[in-house]
Amino acid sequence: MAEYNKEKRQAYWRENVRLMVILLSIWFVISYLCGIVFVEELNTIRLGGYKLGFWFAQQGSMYGFVAIVFTYAHLMAKLDRKYDLHE
Repeated sequence: MAEYNKEKRQAYWRENVRLMVILLSIWFVISYLCGIVFVEELNTIRLGGYKLGFWFAQQGSMYGFVAIVFTYAHLMAKLDRKYDLHE
């Protein structure tokens, strides 16, 4: 029985780390690549009268981070239910 719990914990942690890597990669793309590296290319597109590169650098990375936090909370709640670890 103890071995099963260890396997279950390892599977839970593996899925949690996988989720964090995916979400942090998305955050990196939004904040660093769109806000800094590809800013010149994105500035050719306008969003609400502002250049898209400027928007990502000033607002997009913050909105993206908030969306990622809520997404992580939602997906972790599902993961907790899957492994019967919910409150």
